[in-house]
Amino acid sequence: MALLESVLVPLGSKMPNFQLKSPEGTLYKSDDLYDKEKGRGLMAAFMCNHCPYAIAIWPRLIRLANYASGMRIKTVAINPNIHPDYPEDSPAEMKKKIKDWKIEFPYLVDETQQVAKDFKAQCTPDIYLFNNDHELIYHGRVDDHWQDINKVTKEELKEALNNHAAGLPVSKEQKPSMGCSIKWKV
Repeated sequence: MALLESVLVPLGSKMPNFQLKSPEGTLYKSDDLYDKEKGRGLMAAFMCNHCPYAIAIWPRLIRLANYASGMRIKTVAINPNIHPDYPEDSPAEMKKKIKDWKIEFPYLVDETQQVAKDFKAQCTPDIYLFNNDHELIYHGRVDDHWQDINKVTKEELKEALNNHAAGLPVSKEQKPSMGCSIKWKV
């Protein structure tokens, strides 16, 4: 497992358009993930099942997704680690994870890894928050202590969600996410 940090993606960048399927085969289009009439944005997280960093963040992401939903911000998770050397990240294992962890937002399969490349995702987790105009307003870590939720002193993603929902500026001072490198096929 190679530890990497997310790369700088300029704030204001447009979210790449994509079409991905769930492990069950349902097709999701990026535009349809937004609530166009009443929504405030979309949180997109590149995640997987096997990385210890992603495993530590999953419960927080699920909690924040529920929290964000109350502010009319939707969530999608994308698994770019569909790789024969990592069977625990397969669509079949994703189905189990969705059921076991009661994931209520789409957890999608990036079979070709093109979506991860388009986003410039580097690691799992790699978290993005877009406004309803599909502009990047946050790209960074969930909080300041991935290993132990009891040692968290600053919840940067929650702060970004709160500020955005309240119509306040999201801090431009954002710390990168860190995690296992995406398991690129090529």
